[in-house]
Amino acid sequence: MADVSLKEAALIVGVVAACYWNSLFCGFVFDDVSAILDNKDLHPSTPLKNLFQNDFWGTPMSEERSHKSYRPLTVLTFRLNYLFSELNAVSYHFLNLVFHVVVCVVFLKVCKLFLDNRSSVVASLLFAVHPIHTEAVTGVVGRAELLSSIFFLAAFLSYTKSKGPDNTIVWTPIAVTVFLVAVATLCKEQGITVVGICCVYEVFIAQGYTLPVLLDTAVQILRGKGSIPFSMLQTLLKLIVLMFSTLLLVVVRVQVIQSQLPVFTRFDNPAAVSPSPARQLTFNYLLPVNAWLLLNPSELCCDWTMGTIPLVESLLDVRNVATLTFFCFLGSLIVFSLRYPGDSSKTVLMALCLIVLPFIPASNLFFPVGFVVAERVLYVPSMGFCILVAHGWKKLSNKSVLRKISWICLAAVLFTHALKTLHRNWDWESEYTLFMSALKVNKNNAKLWNNVGHALENEKNFERALQFFIQATQVQPDDIGAHMNVGRTYKNLNKTKEAEESYMIAKSLMPQIIPGKKYAARVAPNHLNVYINLANLIRANESRLEEADQLYRQAISMRPDFKQAYISRGELLLKMNKPLKAKEAYLRALELDRTNADLWYNLAIVYIELKDPTEALKNFNRALELNPTHKLALFNSALLMQESGDARLRPEAKQRLLHYVKEEPQDANGYFNLGMLAMDDKKDMEAEAWMKKAIRLQPNFRSALFNLALLYSQTAKELMALPILEDLLRYYPDHTKGLILKGDILMNQKKDIVGAKMCFEKILELDPNNVQGKHNLCVVYFEERDLIKAEKCLVETLALAPHEEYIQRHLNIVRSKIASLGATEESSLPADGTATAAAEEKKKSFQNLKEVKNEQKTTQTTLDDNKGHSKNKKRTEKNNMDKETPKKSTKEIKDIEKKRVAALKRLEEIERILNGE
Repeated sequence: MADVSLKEAALIVGVVAACYWNSLFCGFVFDDVSAILDNKDLHPSTPLKNLFQNDFWGTPMSEERSHKSYRPLTVLTFRLNYLFSELNAVSYHFLNLVFHVVVCVVFLKVCKLFLDNRSSVVASLLFAVHPIHTEAVTGVVGRAELLSSIFFLAAFLSYTKSKGPDNTIVWTPIAVTVFLVAVATLCKEQGITVVGICCVYEVFIAQGYTLPVLLDTAVQILRGKGSIPFSMLQTLLKLIVLMFSTLLLVVVRVQVIQSQLPVFTRFDNPAAVSPSPARQLTFNYLLPVNAWLLLNPSELCCDWTMGTIPLVESLLDVRNVATLTFFCFLGSLIVFSLRYPGDSSKTVLMALCLIVLPFIPASNLFFPVGFVVAERVLYVPSMGFCILVAHGWKKLSNKSVLRKISWICLAAVLFTHALKTLHRNWDWESEYTLFMSALKVNKNNAKLWNNVGHALENEKNFERALQFFIQATQVQPDDIGAHMNVGRTYKNLNKTKEAEESYMIAKSLMPQIIPGKKYAARVAPNHLNVYINLANLIRANESRLEEADQLYRQAISMRPDFKQAYISRGELLLKMNKPLKAKEAYLRALELDRTNADLWYNLAIVYIELKDPTEALKNFNRALELNPTHKLALFNSALLMQESGDARLRPEAKQRLLHYVKEEPQDANGYFNLGMLAMDDKKDMEAEAWMKKAIRLQPNFRSALFNLALLYSQTAKELMALPILEDLLRYYPDHTKGLILKGDILMNQKKDIVGAKMCFEKILELDPNNVQGKHNLCVVYFEERDLIKAEKCLVETLALAPHEEYIQRHLNIVRSKIASLGATEESSLPADGTATAAAEEKKKSFQNLKEVKNEQKTTQTTLDDNKGHSKNKKRTEKNNMDKETPKKSTKEIKDIEKKRVAALKRLEEIERILNGE
């Protein structure tokens, strides 16, 4: 076995780099979204064991919606990418490029087993530049092909060393081969087919048998005229070991998929559900289609499903000629390679093995697959094709007449293929460019129209997206998904009526009830989302909630394991104020999936509705155990701890809020609630900093503005509170509590009676029955020395709150002053000493007024409404009463304090920040 020289390796590296350098500028497109962006198995927080329990897309293998593609080692490399660069696409594409280089170099080593050095380099270069490989190399999910191919070829190379001197068996290479086959299979399923190639190699290459020799030997043995040669017995022993190990791998693989084949729809692979002979004719026609892509990769398409290749429904279809021609050519090559001895036949045989055997799992011959044609599955078969081309080129170049032409043709093929590959890479730059390039090749595939629509939808270009979705429904009128896409886009455009009509069309296309036959075997899980989408649409109308619930129950009746239906129904039942039934729905969903953090979170919300904060907190904690970065669970569990009033929970609440703001640094609510926690802990400077940060992010943050002003007022910084209150009232002119606090500061600190009066009058314009505002206005009248108006005002206020003892007391004070002043006016003016006494009396009346004013201040509230926040906050005021003010008894002080606390406490609504719909 010839080794690969450094020059040859450098040449391959240079050619691959020249063809694929621009792949580094491509993003995550098509299947990359599911395998990379949406796959939680890549996250370091996900246990490694999940990689061996879930499929390639992160779906548990036990679930029916799983594609049963078991490739844990490939996912492990994605996880390593994520560990070093998270979702930076460059690193993923670079690693794919490196793997392709490794495959090309190892393939060169394999070629040297059957070709001379020059032809081997030609085969390897052709493989390196072939445009059919762009899907496997430039598409990140194609890494499964790359990794599997590395171990596929390594296993074969190892097996070639199993023949020792005098035809003895060397078991170590065989053991290594079995191990590498297992590894290749864990990268992608087709890796197991290398065992068949090893068997063919052993019989026809290593032992040198031809088909006539084998048939003659078998006939002699059957006639009893001879025995099995010892060399053949050794060969049989090696083949038995290989086949037994293969059988073991197959059994394990079947156990992994739990003996269930994936569920595909007729849109994924129309021929798979077609009757005979259309099914057989179409599947056979797909073979020359794949061969043509290898021979002439001029029109490549990322998706060949649905109507891309019309069904071959009749023997008279002209496309059957292509099928017949293909099988004739393939048959002639097989006969040549098996019948005649010599190096040429051996080369052709191994090339055919590399083409045919790895393609069998994707051929639909033994079981249906989820596609019609897929360019990436031709990655390994193209190796055999390249060996055939290189071998043919060698035959031509050895003839002096054709030598120059053969070199020119080879150079032209390599150059044009390299240019095509370089150009094709740009198609994978984004989903829009990829699917638009596919539409140039095929306009009869509704899935392509849908995917262009999805790409535009992701860019919020709903109008253009709608055009492509509608075109998809015209290309494939019975495509349920296309009608769902139209409905969803209409909804995004706020065209509810049109959206409902589209969803109803999709619903009408669902399979009808067949007695005795379960829906589960006949309905694609994603198609059942039409019930969810339609119900989510109509439940916006309060009068149609029961109708929406009926749709959810219909989806559940069709598939009792439809988890999303339980989740959506639970949300609806909460909206219908049926928390107990919502609890039942979520518990049923948890029976289906106990590892779903969102379910535990939703159940926690139900327990909040049921007034059971202890159970709610337990479920929040369970959600965070499964997903430590669950934003809503972090935020709402912190609020629940905060509202509990338990000081022991505050440190944990703070840690969760800090974690939340790390995940959502632009959400002002997180900083606001950190500020409220600091206020609870009497950390005024810290609270001020958090409130200011919340206001910087959201200048019109109602609660943050009010509570920052409140913080200033209760820390003797009332004048700093005024500009904050000005901002608050500019955004919210009808903010009653802001007006009360502003009026209080103007009257007590600024001595601006006019400004305070305007604040309290504004309150009464908004709410004539506001006791605090009216009482404060009464105090303003007293300050203005309009005792008659003050008395009338207090009488009206007492009528609004007849049980408020302090209002009655203040009314008595005002009436006593009126009586005192009346008696003074009736008497004649005395001498200077009497005048002074009268002045003293007036002074005392103002001192008593301060008592009234300061006493009423203790009834002001301190909290404001805030979206997504629930918090109780008390405000204390210093009573700057005149030293001559009579002192209150301990009982009076306690009564006032009790009333003050009762008036200040207020529970705000709990509201989630993000819309769960």
